[in-house]
Amino acid sequence: MRVLLVGRPDDRDRLRPELIDAGFDIVAESIEVPSGAARPSHIQAIVMAPSIGVVTAHANTTHEPVAETLTTRELEVLAHLAEGLPNKAIAAALGISDQTVKFHVAAIIAKLGASNRTEAVRRAVRRGLVVV
Repeated sequence: MRVLLVGRPDDRDRLRPELIDAGFDIVAESIEVPSGAARPSHIQAIVMAPSIGVVTAHANTTHEPVAETLTTRELEVLAHLAEGLPNKAIAAALGISDQTVKFHVAAIIAKLGASNRTEAVRRAVRRGLVVV
């Protein structure tokens, strides 16, 4: 998939090898997200580095539905999900209740259009939201 990598230079430097290893073709890089009209048609997705505030992929392809933007906390929970941690361990790591983690996991699953936490992580990895 051809992507535009957006974020601060140091964040892009960290994210670039992971995207390449995951099979993404980075065709351009920028500090800012271009307006919809300014996005070149040859770019299929925009991957935003953490410095932008959220990490998300906006795909213009029919392979998978576009994910809603995840909040910063959902991205933190997602990173722990990718490590295979259960809700209680995630709660302890983030200093929140396990019920709050359960709420975030449900939101992540819904936003990614997944049917369970394993599929959510798989979809997140495929979209460059998390690297395992």
